[in-house]
Amino acid sequence: MSKIALLTDSTANLPVELIVKHDIHVVPLKIQWGDDSLIDGVTISSDAFYARLETDPLIPTTSQPSMMDFLQMYEKLAADYDSILVMLIASGISGTVASATAAAAEFDTVPVEIVDTSTTSAGLAMVVLAAVRALAAGCDLAETAVRVRAVSDAMSLIFVVNTLKYLHRGGRIGGASRYLGTMLSIKPILAFKGTVEPVTRVRGMKKAMAHLVDMVVEQSGDEPLQVALLHSKAPDLAEQLQQMLASKLKMDQIYTFDLSPVIGTHVGTGAVGLAFYPTQVG
Repeated sequence: MSKIALLTDSTANLPVELIVKHDIHVVPLKIQWGDDSLIDGVTISSDAFYARLETDPLIPTTSQPSMMDFLQMYEKLAADYDSILVMLIASGISGTVASATAAAAEFDTVPVEIVDTSTTSAGLAMVVLAAVRALAAGCDLAETAVRVRAVSDAMSLIFVVNTLKYLHRGGRIGGASRYLGTMLSIKPILAFKGTVEPVTRVRGMKKAMAHLVDMVVEQSGDEPLQVALLHSKAPDLAEQLQQMLASKLKMDQIYTFDLSPVIGTHVGTGAVGLAFYPTQVG
C-alpha cells in the first residue's frame, strides 16, 4: 500500500499532539516584526505573539513560505513517502498555494497533489483531519484529494472580531471595509470563504456570539456537524460559544484551536468564531 504524506501550513495551528499522532507535516509562514524575522509557530508561540501584540507599537507583517521552502519539504518527504497531499490556506489571502505550485512544477520524484482549501485556521485544521480519516479508511491519493476538496467546499467559517483595525492595516479586510469607523461596542461579524466578507454588525460580544449560533442553526438545522472553535487569546469566549452551540446543535466532533500568530496579525486579540461542515461530507 502506498504511503501518503499529509502536508499543511502553519495557519492551521494544529496542536503538537495531533501533528505527532497523525504524522502531519507543516510548512510555516513568516512574520516580520520590526527587526525580528519570526517563523509562525516555531520561533514565536501564540501566547508570546498575542502578549507582544498588545504592547508593541510596531506593526508586524506576514509572508508566505518560499518556493524553496516547499521544494525542500517535498524532497524531505519523498525519502519516506510515495506521494504528497498538500492542503493550504486560501489563495485569496496568501501566496502560499502559488509557492507550493511553483515548487511542484520543479519536482518530479513523487506525485504532489495541491489543494487550495479556500479556508484557514480551524477550517484548514478540519480539512487536514478529514484527510487523516480518509487515509485511515484506506483511500489512495486521488480518493483522499476528492474527500478533502468536498470538505473544503462544504466548510463554513464565521467569526467576530473585537476590532477591524488589524484586518484593515494588513490589507485583508475585503468587503468588511464598510464596517470601519463603527463604535467600539459594535462587533463586526464576518465570514471567510476564500476572502473575508461582512455579514452584519451587532452591539456587544454576547449578542455577536448568539448571532453566530443562530447562523449555524439556520444553515445546518438538525444535521450533525463537525465543528472547530477558534479564538485569539480569548479562551473564555470560546468556552462560552461552545456551551451556546451545545444547547442548539448536533455536533459529532468539536475541537478548539488558537489562531496562529500569522492569522492573529490580521485579526488581533479577542476574536472568536467557528468553522463547521456536515459530518456526512467527510
